[in-house]
Amino acid sequence: MKILVINAGSSSLKFQLLNMEDKSIIVKGICDRIGIENSIMEYQVPGKDKIVTSKVMKKHKDAIALVLEALLDKDIGVIKSMSEIAGVGHRVLHGGEKFHDPALINDSIMNAIRECIPLGPLHNPANIMGIEGCEAEMPGIPMVAVFDTGFHQTMPKYAHIYAIPYEAYEKYAIRKYGFHGTSHKYVTQRAAELLGKPIEELKLISCHLGNGASICAVKYGKCIDTSMGLTPLDGLEMGTRCGTIDPAAVTILMQNENMTASEMDTYLNKKSGLLGVSGVSSDMRDTRVAAEQGNKRARLAIDIFCYRVKTFVGSYFAAMNGADAVIFTGGIGENDAKIREESLNEMDSLGIIIDHEKNMLKEKELDITAPGAKVKTLIIPTNEELAIAKETMKLIVGKC
Repeated sequence: MKILVINAGSSSLKFQLLNMEDKSIIVKGICDRIGIENSIMEYQVPGKDKIVTSKVMKKHKDAIALVLEALLDKDIGVIKSMSEIAGVGHRVLHGGEKFHDPALINDSIMNAIRECIPLGPLHNPANIMGIEGCEAEMPGIPMVAVFDTGFHQTMPKYAHIYAIPYEAYEKYAIRKYGFHGTSHKYVTQRAAELLGKPIEELKLISCHLGNGASICAVKYGKCIDTSMGLTPLDGLEMGTRCGTIDPAAVTILMQNENMTASEMDTYLNKKSGLLGVSGVSSDMRDTRVAAEQGNKRARLAIDIFCYRVKTFVGSYFAAMNGADAVIFTGGIGENDAKIREESLNEMDSLGIIIDHEKNMLKEKELDITAPGAKVKTLIIPTNEELAIAKETMKLIVGKC
């Protein structure tokens, strides 16, 4: 069975075609600059050179058509007929309180996703365009929406309700939702496999650290808290996002800098984080180089990042009354040994100790727990596309 996974952004569309028999990638790529001049498609079959095609893509529908054309191409294609694709899994950012689980897409599901646009104004419209593009080009092929927020819907009310007048929740659904749910679910399930225990018996802290970053407390297979909130802005310091700040800072800045709400949104989402503190870059690698060259603001940006990881890990340890393992995933979490070590430094009183030598190894999945540590520390590469494909297969298998 072959499953196509689509992740549509405002001006991009990532795709993967997976063989679900052996969970391998058949082809992957991205359509970039959709609706912008000089749009391109990158297309790569594992083991072969990447192919870059320049072609006008005014809409997501054009991008989908270009992807399908490439998949069927006699020279570079990987399928002979569209009927080989059993289903399409779509990443949808925000499902609000409507969706705990993935859903087989139909008109009512599409309407519900549209109703969540106020909660995900930048992402949900793009996700909808990706779905509509596939429906136009692939009629009759079942499609599934997998929600970033779904995994976090098990949070208890006291963890997701904000301490503002309750009417704001009732009128506008303002509450903590959390994101990166597909990633947190995948790596915690994989951790259970590596630890050789049922996930229903484990307390796990998942650290998805990348340009966007979040931490999730997973108790017995269910999310009980997570660092992102109503939007992906809350929680950790990120590439260009500020993470948690005193809400009064927003009104003070707006008054003193004469900023509109839109300008403040840009300030917090695109000008803050590593970039805003360091003044160097939103990329941790560039910030690290600058810090090593003596840039004090770059060093401070890294210290803030690591301190926030530590405090969230500690708070979730308290919330669950212990933890069996801490998991690192995401671009930074999987690849930056120094961030892992600095983030969990001096947590031995909780039984969390990293083995320095193991931590420096360049392996994909790795147990970096020091001898004598009571809590395991694991590196597990995330695979959101495979997770989406698995969820899609579960829902459509009866339809194929």
